[in-house]
Amino acid sequence: KGFEPVLILGQDKFANLDIRIRVKGGGMTAQIYAIRSAIAKSIVAYYAKYVDESSKNELRATLLAYDRNLLVADPRRREPKKYGGRGARARFQKSY
Repeated sequence: KGFEPVLILGQDKFANLDIRIRVKGGGMTAQIYAIRSAIAKSIVAYYAKYVDESSKNELRATLLAYDRNLLVADPRRREPKKYGGRGARARFQKSY
């Protein structure tokens, strides 16, 4: 799962690249998704900076067609707990 960007785009695009990724926090699955997103975003950024714009757009379109989450992060986060209940939305019961 972590090497999906390499498999989608082909190994020839990664021939002269050295990739090192360090992840912290979350669970194992979330870290794997973070790694695949980092690889996809970095290859697009590399092609934008060091190669031409048309090949960058081609790579971007290929990745977006396969899975949008490769380039666009999921913004959902845990909602913080509030007072008056056990969780973010749950409230303690009242008995009058």
